[in-house]
Amino acid sequence: MQSAERSYNPLTILENALPKLVVAPSFIAMMVFIYGFILWTVYISMSKSTFLPNYDFVGLVQYVKLWKIDRWYVACKNLLIYGGLFIGFCTVFGLLLAIFLDQKIRLEGAIRSIYLYPLSLSFVVTGTAWRWMLNPGLGLERLVREMGWESFSFDWLVNADMAIYTVVIAAVWQSTGFVMAMFLAGLRGIDSSIIKAAQVDGASLPRIYWKIIIPSLRPVFFGAFIILTHIAIKSFDLVVVLTRGGPGYSTDLPATFMYEYAFTRGRLALGASSATMMFMMVMALIVPYLYSELRSKKNG
Repeated sequence: MQSAERSYNPLTILENALPKLVVAPSFIAMMVFIYGFILWTVYISMSKSTFLPNYDFVGLVQYVKLWKIDRWYVACKNLLIYGGLFIGFCTVFGLLLAIFLDQKIRLEGAIRSIYLYPLSLSFVVTGTAWRWMLNPGLGLERLVREMGWESFSFDWLVNADMAIYTVVIAAVWQSTGFVMAMFLAGLRGIDSSIIKAAQVDGASLPRIYWKIIIPSLRPVFFGAFIILTHIAIKSFDLVVVLTRGGPGYSTDLPATFMYEYAFTRGRLALGASSATMMFMMVMALIVPYLYSELRSKKNG
């Protein structure tokens, strides 16, 4: 009888409902402004929208048009180049820096702060700084020539064939510290008794890292790969500030392509179709990751 009265107590009901009431606004906003707009974008990509939304359904016509545009192929090719080099260099450099700091060196805190400093900057600031440094008339090329090497040339920023690599340089400089922090946390989480046992058996330090420590960092590698790939796919502000997509559209990425067609050229449906393709690229990475995580927890 007492339990029944307690269950109908207004204070008890309010106490049980309060967490839901607190979370409800954020949940509703997330459903509307994230998932709602994703669905809206997908539908717009199947419409005749130009400058303004038009809800006449036309199926996959915009996707057919998208894959007939040479500029979209350039953007996808650049994404493969940029993404592959960005992920590869950030992973290698981040791992090497983490191993270096894992040696308990002096001034580790100061050195770690220096490595992490670029992470505190926005891609807009990074792009502006590197645009100045790589400008043939102002930055590195001019500095080296003033030092006496007058034939030195570094014109990647204005070279259509090499400009995409300047984006790689700037992005790697900014994101390597983040990957280093991930690997350093993974290294500090490894049981030191395993390393000591290997040293007792006569294994050298490089061999211990290669055979024991680095293989145990597989989850960190996978996590870094997912995050870096997500950054690469949605890269926009760095390209806009550093190269403005040029020379021509030689450094276009899917994100800059989407912005150009949706908001500059007034082809909203085509821009939405490219945004949907970007979303599918991200989901192609996240879904297998979530599946593997849920499966490992289930088996565990």
